[in-house]
Amino acid sequence: MLRRLDPRSEPKTVNAPASGPAEPRRVLVLGAYGLIGSGVARHLRAAGHHVSGLGRSDATARRVLPHTRWIIRDMATLLAAADWLPVVEGHDTVVNCAGALQDGPRDQLQAIHADAVAALAEACRQKSVRLVQISAAGVSDQASTSFFRTKAAGDAAIRAAGGDFTILRPGLVLAPTAYGGTTLLRMLAAFPAVQPIALPDTLLRTVSLSDLALAVEKAATGELGTGETIDLVEERPHTLSAIVAGMRKWLGFAPARLQITMPPAVTRLVSSGADALGLLGWRSPLRSTAIAVMQDGVDGEPARWRALTGRAVSSFEQTLASMPARSEDRIAARMALAMPFAVAALFILWAVSGVVGFLRVDAASGVLTAGGWPDGLARASVLFWSAVDIALAMLILIRRYAARACLAMAGVSLVYLAAASLFTPWLWADPLGSLVKIVPIIVLALVTSAMLQER
Repeated sequence: MLRRLDPRSEPKTVNAPASGPAEPRRVLVLGAYGLIGSGVARHLRAAGHHVSGLGRSDATARRVLPHTRWIIRDMATLLAAADWLPVVEGHDTVVNCAGALQDGPRDQLQAIHADAVAALAEACRQKSVRLVQISAAGVSDQASTSFFRTKAAGDAAIRAAGGDFTILRPGLVLAPTAYGGTTLLRMLAAFPAVQPIALPDTLLRTVSLSDLALAVEKAATGELGTGETIDLVEERPHTLSAIVAGMRKWLGFAPARLQITMPPAVTRLVSSGADALGLLGWRSPLRSTAIAVMQDGVDGEPARWRALTGRAVSSFEQTLASMPARSEDRIAARMALAMPFAVAALFILWAVSGVVGFLRVDAASGVLTAGGWPDGLARASVLFWSAVDIALAMLILIRRYAARACLAMAGVSLVYLAAASLFTPWLWADPLGSLVKIVPIIVLALVTSAMLQER
C-alpha cells in the first residue's frame, strides 16, 4: 500500500521560464531529498513541471521539500516491476537520483543500484514512462568498488529493458549545500593553518548541481533524444589538492601555510576506522569506497554533452563563482570538521564518568551520605547513574540514536545539577568547579545534537 504525504494538487498555473517547455510534465524524482534529488526537484518545479518525490523517511521529506507530494517507500523493497507499476502510474517521467556510497545497516548497493533499477526500468517500459537515470562518471562492471559496479549493473539493466531512457553520468557534483564527498572537501578546507590531505595528485572532473539539473530537465522533456548515455563533466580535470585549495578560497579561509600529505598506511587506517563506524550507521565520507574512488579519480568524456547541446559544463572555477559562499557555509564547514571531535569528547566523558562511578562507588556515595543520605540508598544511586552514563556513552556511538543521546545527556546533566543543588549545595563552591563544569557539558551536548542533523 502506498502512503502519500501532502496529497494536495500542484498549482495549475506556473510561470515557467522562457526556455521551459510548452507542456509541463508530471515528474517523479526518486531520492528527492538527497543532495542531487532535492536540487533536481527544485529546478523542475521552477521550470513549471509537476514534481512528486519518493523517499523512505517522511520526516526528512517534509523537512527538505515540505511543499512536494511524497510517496514514502524504500527502493530496496521494490524489486519487481509489479512493485513499481503503481508508483510510476500517473507520471510522464521518472528521474532516479537515489543512491548510496557503501553497504551498511541502512544501505544495500545491489538492491538500490541494480535490482530495484532493473525492476523500475521494466515498469517504465510497460507504462511508456520516460526514465532518466543519474549514474556516475567512470562506472564499469570491472571497477574497483561495489558502488561503481552496481551502478554499471543498473545502467545495463535499463538498456536491456529498452523503452524511453537517458542515462546521465555526472562527475563530482558541487552544490550550494554539501553532503558526502562535498562535505569532505569543505571539512578539509576548514582546517586552520595546515592542510592535511590524502592522494593530492588525484585528478577529478566536477559538475555543478545547476548544470546537472538542467541536463535532467532536457532529458525529462526529450530534448536529448532517447537511449543516450552522457557524461556530465567539465572540460579539464583538477587535482584534489587544487580543488581543496579552491574550496578554501571560496569559503573565505586563509590559504594553508603547510600541506601535509597523509601516507597511504595512515589513509588505509582512517578508512578502516570509518568502515567500522559504518557498521554503527555512520556514513562517513572517509569510508574505503570514497577513498578508492578518490584514488581512481573521477573522469569522463565531455564531448557527447557538447555535441547534443552546443555548450560545455561549467568549470570548477565557474561553478564556485556562480554560488558565492555565505557565512553559514563557513560555519557549516567548521561544524562538520568539529562534529566527530564533539561526539568523541562526549563519548569519552560519559563513558569514563560511568566507569569511575563503578570503580569509586564508596568515594562517590560518601558525598551523598555527607548530605544525610542512607548508605544503601547513596550506593544504589551512584551505581544507577553510573549505568545511565555508560548507556548514554554507548548510544551516542550508534548513528540513529546519537542525536537523541545528546539530548538525553543534556537532560540527565540538568537532573544532576538540580539534585546536587538540593542535596549537596556546597559543591557549587568546589574549587575544581565540579558543578560549574556541567553547564558547558550541557551546551556541548545540545550543539552536537544540532550538528548531527544530516539534511
